[in-house]
Amino acid sequence: MTSNAESGSASGNGPVGTSGPTRSLWLNLLKRSSIAATAGLVLCAVPAGILNGATGAVSSFLGGLLVMLFFGISLLVGHFVGRRNPSGAIGMFVATYFIKVVGFAVVLFVIGAPEWLHGRWFIIGAVVAVVLWQAAEIHGFSRARLQIYNDPEDKGASDA
Repeated sequence: MTSNAESGSASGNGPVGTSGPTRSLWLNLLKRSSIAATAGLVLCAVPAGILNGATGAVSSFLGGLLVMLFFGISLLVGHFVGRRNPSGAIGMFVATYFIKVVGFAVVLFVIGAPEWLHGRWFIIGAVVAVVLWQAAEIHGFSRARLQIYNDPEDKGASDA
């Protein structure tokens, strides 16, 4: 059965019709998640700055920034690999996850924390970024229009 919805027919203020899949799902999620996490980090930096000065504010922002960096890598991999090889994107997500875990461990344990870093605000900023990033991703996925089935080929005018 085919749809008789035609795009472009005028109704009210603009054209009415069907819409296709989301153009760039991964970049859209990256933008949404980055905005949400950054807004949360700015709000988190205010009490950190009031209670512990610039050290607290910078520490909370750096904690969240580190989380955003590692989460953003996954979405960029999804964007570049998913366009060329959609079925191979899952394997790349697994490989990227492993690399991120090892990279995060290297940053935290090998490089270590500078003396001026306020540990509590660093963790609070990281948690704020994780929660808001994940919430924005879930909201973005719920709004995404993913094409599940292939559009039918026009092999004739059969409306049976």
